[in-house]
Amino acid sequence: MKNQILQAYKQAPWRIQLQWIGLFLLGLVLIASITGVYLSISAQAATSGRRIQYLESQISTINNEIAELTAELAAAKSVDSMQSRAQSLGFIPLNPHNAIYLEVPGYNPHADLVLAPPRVNIISESPTVLSSYRTSLWEWLVSNIWQTPTGDAPTEGVQ
Repeated sequence: MKNQILQAYKQAPWRIQLQWIGLFLLGLVLIASITGVYLSISAQAATSGRRIQYLESQISTINNEIAELTAELAAAKSVDSMQSRAQSLGFIPLNPHNAIYLEVPGYNPHADLVLAPPRVNIISESPTVLSSYRTSLWEWLVSNIWQTPTGDAPTEGVQ
């Protein structure tokens, strides 16, 4: 009797083999999907890294250009350069004792002089991280998969 019950509940060998094959294929699919997600994220990170390198090289190129232009401006504004340019344009140094001073009505020489503030180059060094990189997998699943449908569906009992 006991032998007959065990024999009745025993599965056929081909069914057991199919179950093992199914479990193996399920594991293989899970590993392949995890690998695909990993490769996708790695590709996005590599692309972002290359873009950051490109932008940093542009920033250094622009900073070098600014430094060159600043050096050129300083050379053009030097005393020797300004004196030689003034002499080439026909200006001559003036003796302060021979100068004629004019009084301008309404001008107060003791009034406070208000100048514009100096130009400052401000470069933001804070990194910009996309919100998709700050969201965990669980939050993404909840917001995109298990969210309640929102739409123009009519609600019952609301007038």
